[in-house]
Amino acid sequence: MMLENIFEDARNFLDRAELAKRSRHVAMGAACLIALGISGQAQAAPAGCAALQAKYPAWKGKTLVNAINPHTPGYEAIDPKDPSKYVGFDIDLGEEIGECLGFKLTYKAVTFAALLTTLASGQADIVISDIYATEERAKAADFITYSKVFDGVLVAKGNPKKITGINTSMCGAAAAENTGFVEVPLVQALIPQCKAEGKTEPTLQLYDNNANCIQAILAGRADTYVNDVNTVDNAVKANPDKLEKAIAVTIPYSVGIAVPKDKPKFREAVMAVMVEIHKSGDQLALLKKWGLDTDNLKEPGLLTVN
Repeated sequence: MMLENIFEDARNFLDRAELAKRSRHVAMGAACLIALGISGQAQAAPAGCAALQAKYPAWKGKTLVNAINPHTPGYEAIDPKDPSKYVGFDIDLGEEIGECLGFKLTYKAVTFAALLTTLASGQADIVISDIYATEERAKAADFITYSKVFDGVLVAKGNPKKITGINTSMCGAAAAENTGFVEVPLVQALIPQCKAEGKTEPTLQLYDNNANCIQAILAGRADTYVNDVNTVDNAVKANPDKLEKAIAVTIPYSVGIAVPKDKPKFREAVMAVMVEIHKSGDQLALLKKWGLDTDNLKEPGLLTVN
């Protein structure tokens, strides 16, 4: 309706010659408005996308739903300038995938633990939300992997508990983690180790999003929070006097895009687009745009479990 009003105003105030003169600019502006949707500005599609739309025509002109947990600044978060929109690396990446295959994206915000169940139930068509691809998760969805994983260990300023990693230095500490995160079993695995050393076992506080985990440390309820190093670094940047990164550790996973297991053709199409995005340099450009570590860059791959 908004675009119709814009063009109606143009007809009322511009004569035919002027309208013809400006038609190209108006069309470009309309296209940008459509691409923005409720999320953010889309990245221009790579050159190979025309061929991919011809090869995978089933999704052209469709509107798909991306399930996200929009509490990870840099990846996906509510736009501070407009709460009706989402911004971040994953948002831009999803928009570029959609533009390449000819579909638009809308968003369904859910808790992190509900991402894959939302996909499996048919309430979403895709999940692009900084989710680590694991063998266990691949039982519920297929993954197109696209990013290496480095975790940061977030602590209060000065690291009062002297935590040095996901190890027995966490004995006796309270760890805030997101429900469903791969870091939860890593912390739980420390319990028998701490007992064997005669130390107090670590405790877990489970939350629904990253923001609440970080707030638990700021409020003094938790001692540490382990998550993607870029998320940890952003938390430190936002609270330099209260938080610090104790260390960065390598986690043997990749970040992935989850798609339904019963839609192999869609998986194939998204994989083909990711190859184009990686090859074009757009993936690297998006990492730089959102201040994410370029060491995260990796060639797209697949993780599927029958």
